[in-house]
Amino acid sequence: MKKIIIISLGMLLSIAALGQNETDALRYSFLMNSGTARFSAMGGSFSALGADFSVLSTNPAGIGMYRTSEVMFSPGISFTGSTSTYNGSTGEDSKAAFTIPNMGMVFTGDLSSSSGKPEWKAVQFGFGVNRIADFNNSYFMRGDNTSNSILDVYQYYAEGHNYDNLNSFDTELAWNTWLLDTLGGPASYTTAIDGGVMQQKSITTSGGISEMVLSLGGNYNDKFYLGATLGFPFLRYNEDAYYKETDNGDSLSGFSSLAVNDEINTTGAGFNFKLGMIYRIADWVRISAAIHTPTFYDMHDTYSRVMRSDIETNTYESRSPQGVYDYRLSTPMRMMGGLAFVIGKKGVISAEYEMVDYSQAKLRTTDPLYDFFDANEAISTNYTVANNFKVGTEWILAPFAIRAGYSYYGSPYANSLNDMSTQNISGGFGIRENNYYIDLTYVHTMRSEDYYLYDPSVIGELGMTLNPVKSDITRGSFIITMGVKFGD
Repeated sequence: MKKIIIISLGMLLSIAALGQNETDALRYSFLMNSGTARFSAMGGSFSALGADFSVLSTNPAGIGMYRTSEVMFSPGISFTGSTSTYNGSTGEDSKAAFTIPNMGMVFTGDLSSSSGKPEWKAVQFGFGVNRIADFNNSYFMRGDNTSNSILDVYQYYAEGHNYDNLNSFDTELAWNTWLLDTLGGPASYTTAIDGGVMQQKSITTSGGISEMVLSLGGNYNDKFYLGATLGFPFLRYNEDAYYKETDNGDSLSGFSSLAVNDEINTTGAGFNFKLGMIYRIADWVRISAAIHTPTFYDMHDTYSRVMRSDIETNTYESRSPQGVYDYRLSTPMRMMGGLAFVIGKKGVISAEYEMVDYSQAKLRTTDPLYDFFDANEAISTNYTVANNFKVGTEWILAPFAIRAGYSYYGSPYANSLNDMSTQNISGGFGIRENNYYIDLTYVHTMRSEDYYLYDPSVIGELGMTLNPVKSDITRGSFIITMGVKFGD
């Protein structure tokens, strides 16, 4: 039966790393560069083309293709929608967000008149910011579950632990709200639910990753182009999740509902290095290659949980302490290559391939009371090499240009538990004069993924089945880039 709770400091410390797991490592490693409207319209396939500020975050050798200095700015707006199906029921949600995919400057110095090294035609320096990931999403999911509840997971976690030494972020909250109670002893438990429930969850996320870049490039004899970038990405991720179970049809004795509200806020800053080259085989064909080191992040998380219950005409509420945790993350290195065909002054066709091994991400900590062994083992087991492909084209009807592109980001998962492969279809147009340009682009993003309301492995150990929520996510993004050229 219920007794007075004694908060355990040891248990507070043991859950310090709540939320820092393989899912977080993947979230901050899965990048889809945005950037300028021209770059986005052509599917991001600029590795062998260059002369666009976005390439400072992909193949920095592209800065060597600049002939003049310029400054540019790219505001954008996106509309994200999701359709989620769970046990035959469907929920929909949507969200709009304003972003700044790109802003920066490139300075070009002419070396062609230099008597010392006439083969070096120009040197370029660029700095600014490119957006490389977007976390703005909104989900709503609901459905009947006749076989299990989130309380089955809490009961599993609580078994064998005295009621005065429960986890302050889940089992203790369930105990405080009378969702868990002891059964024949202080370390054996029963739950307030003995039948089917209606389950629903809403999740709203916001934030993204933007990368400040400092790049240097050069043009050797109009044939070979080199570039290097020091990248300083900074990220922000906010999640507000609301989970609820209700008695479906007055079939449960004494139980009406339970609710769990989670708030998670993450910030991080890191650094990386990128090196790239472009070689002009002939006037009409170019090849490229680039390599990115891992990004080394210092991360900071804050998180909290509130649990509420409505049982036997009474309502209860319990709040977790404010969780704070600092840790480190290294993302996978990346390699890419590109091929572009230039059809005189009429147009271009380009393609790009990128390889990322997501199993190489690593979480690290200096906390002597915790290590990330299990999380890193899950990263190496659950994730694999992803192959990303991009293709794009541009055709000139001076002073107008029309563009189209397609990109495919392969699934990072090594098993069939999820997919998360992503496709982008894009198109746009622009006006380009000698001293200025304006480009407008629309990008349509499509992705499907599976989501589990709570731990399916625990449910499996209990001899039950938890079906995933299958979500289809679409995003429509409008980007406009305004640029001014100078220093001819």
